Amino acid sequence: MLAGLIFWTSFSVSGGSNIRTDDSLLQMSDLIRDRGRENARLEATAAQLRTEVQQLRERDAGADPAGAERLAAQEAEAGLEEVTGDGLTVTLTDAPPDAVPLLPDVRDPRPDDLVIHQQDLQAVVNALWAGGAEGIQVMDQRLISTSAVRCVGNTLILQGQLYSPPYVITAVGDTGQLREALDTSPAIELYQLYVEAYGLGWQVDQRSSVTLPGYTGSTELQHATPVE
Repeated sequence: MLAGLIFWTSFSVSGGSNIRTDDSLLQMSDLIRDRGRENARLEATAAQLRTEVQQLRERDAGADPAGAERLAAQEAEAGLEEVTGDGLTVTLTDAPPDAVPLLPDVRDPRPDDLVIHQQDLQAVVNALWAGGAEGIQVMDQRLISTSAVRCVGNTLILQGQLYSPPYVITAVGDTGQLREALDTSPAIELYQLYVEAYGLGWQVDQRSSVTLPGYTGSTELQHATPVE
């Protein structure tokens, strides 16, 4: 019955396509690693420029205190300032490569069944936003409105940096609402079926006080289409 539920839920969510595979992206892994190294170099240069900008802002703040206050409020809303409060940490981990079915009548796992995929990370992030998160951090990076979670194989690409599992997602907000959003997400419900069947990692920890740093990368849009 569980095997049938997994197949039916997967089909209904995917519309008939395979939603737990990244085969079409694997050939890009070498290029992405090269770009990751270049992004690291550019980020070091950008960090130096941000320091210079901050020094200029502090120098000019005295000339227009009201303007400086409005700018600070807008930066906080955009995720550019740190946020502190109660929160949750969600950790997703690959199953062991030699994993076997943990429940009767479940087929032997394929490689795609044993790793964390892009849609799994996106499901957690989307659920936390829906639960009213004031801020979200994936690994060591704060998310903003233009952040995109992308995976190649079992490697996470986030804002030019590469990460391997386990993946840690931290959110600040009302912990009750955040937990409810995780518990009621259909996409996470599907992931939980694989947790039970093959041992994918899933752990939610409550944090009494957590501080997320402000986002420090570029906020410039590369591509945009106006809303009609």
